[in-house]
Amino acid sequence: MSDADFTLLPDLAVRTLGGAVLWADDESFAERENLIRPEAATYSPATFGHKGQVYDGWETLRQRGEDGGHPSIDACHTAIIRLGVPGVIKGVVVDTAWFKGNYPPEVSVEAIAVAGHPSVDELVAAQGWTTLVDRAKVDGDSENPFAVDSAQRFTHVRLRMFPDGGIARLRVHGVAKPDPAWLEAGPFDLAAIENGGLVADCSNRFYSHPQNVLMPGRARSMGDGWETARRRDKNTNDWVLVRLAEEGVITAAEIDTSYFLFNSPGAGSLTGIRADGSEVELLARTRLQPDTRHRFLIDAADPVVSVRLDAYPDGGLARLRLYGTLTDEARARLRAELDNERA
Repeated sequence: MSDADFTLLPDLAVRTLGGAVLWADDESFAERENLIRPEAATYSPATFGHKGQVYDGWETLRQRGEDGGHPSIDACHTAIIRLGVPGVIKGVVVDTAWFKGNYPPEVSVEAIAVAGHPSVDELVAAQGWTTLVDRAKVDGDSENPFAVDSAQRFTHVRLRMFPDGGIARLRVHGVAKPDPAWLEAGPFDLAAIENGGLVADCSNRFYSHPQNVLMPGRARSMGDGWETARRRDKNTNDWVLVRLAEEGVITAAEIDTSYFLFNSPGAGSLTGIRADGSEVELLARTRLQPDTRHRFLIDAADPVVSVRLDAYPDGGLARLRLYGTLTDEARARLRAELDNERA
C-alpha cells in the first residue's frame, strides 16, 4: 500500500472504535470531542450561541501576547486522544472543514505508547512523545493528509495547533496491534479491527467503506456497513478480502445484512487463504436473507491467514465476524513482535 492510500486503512481514533479525546487545554468555542466523530463535519450558517457561531469541530480562543498583541511564535493549543485500539500509524488527516477564517495555520502530531489505563494527569505529564508530523502548514476548509513513516505501536496521540483556531476532525489511519495476551485468552473474532483484522482489498467501495464490516458493535443504519454499486456484468460478483489478526483456525462465522432490506446479496460464501496462498472452502455458497444476522458453524481445521467473502452478485453487508483461535506459531510471532517493540 502506497503512502497515498493510507486513508483506506481504519481510523484508529474514531469514536465508534472506542477512541476518546481525553483532554484539551482549551475548547472555548467548540468541544474537543467533535474531533473523532465518525461522520463528516457539517455546518449551519448563522447558527449562533452565547459563545458565537456553532462549529462542528474543536475551536479554541484567540491567543494574545503579553502586550495584548499577536501571540509568541511557540503559542499553541493541545489535545490528547486515546486510540480506540493500539496500533501502527500509517498516516493522519487534519481536517479543517468549514473553518475558513479561523483555522490554525500550522499543526503538529505526536504519539506515545503507555501501558494500562493512564489518567489524564499522567498523560499530560508523560515524557517520550514521538513526532509523527512535525510542525506543518495546513489549509483552511480542507482535508490535510500527512503520511507517517513509523513501525512503532502507539496508544495515544497529541495534536497541537499553532497558535489557535479550529479543527473539524482528526483521522488516525493505521493497523491495530492489540496486546497479544488479550488474543491468547480464548476464541475471539479474528477479523475484528480492534483485534488486528483488516480489509486488505475489495471489488467495489462505491457507497461506503469496506472497513465498516469489521467495526465493533452492531450497525446503526445501512450507511454503517459496506455497500457496492449495482453490478450489471454477468458471471461476476463482489467480494471483500479480510486479513486476519494472525494465522488461526476459524470455527464460526457471522454474515450480517442488518438494515439492508432491498439491496443485500442473494448469497454468500467464505474462502480461507492459507499462508502459502492456497485456498480452503470454509462456507459453500449459501443463500442470504435481507436484514438478518446469519450464523454458521465452520467445519474446517486448516489454519488460514486471510478470508475472502464472496457476495452474489452484489449488495450490502453490515458486519462480518470470523471467530476462532490462533495457532501456536501465531502466538509466538505476536509475543516476539511485542518483545521487540519493548526492547
